[in-house]
Amino acid sequence: MYTETQRFTQWWLWLILIGVWSSMVYSIITAPPQTNAAVYVSFGIGILLPVLFWQMRLITRITEEGIYVRFIPFHFKEKFFPWETITASYVRTYSPLKEYGGWGIKYGFNGQGLVYNVAGNVGLQLQFKEGEAILIGTQKGEEIKQVLAALGHLTESVK
Repeated sequence: MYTETQRFTQWWLWLILIGVWSSMVYSIITAPPQTNAAVYVSFGIGILLPVLFWQMRLITRITEEGIYVRFIPFHFKEKFFPWETITASYVRTYSPLKEYGGWGIKYGFNGQGLVYNVAGNVGLQLQFKEGEAILIGTQKGEEIKQVLAALGHLTESVK
């Protein structure tokens, strides 16, 4: 019913990654390391870090059976959360830095549970019967609300 794919597209993140890579290349050119191994390791890290961020993507699928999440390249297959295990599902605004310490796959500071996010400050909050919580970042909060309502799984905030 619903699929969203998100990537790290923040200009400031790419500025940092390219800046780090550029400074590594500059330092290798202007002051070559004493060993070839150091050159290869530095250059490898400088290339692999931006490539890793370029490959990362968060894929969210909402179906009649439940919610699927995959954070490539960290998940080899989708994580599945069936509706039977979810007690609440709603879209909320949150503070990525204050609540979770940033973007990526993280745990909240004060028991907010796990978060999967790559950008923004809107997410699909899931509460589970076992008391666990997961927040999945989204760029399409209103669209998710409509899908959840159509499936009969849109609930009010439990805070």
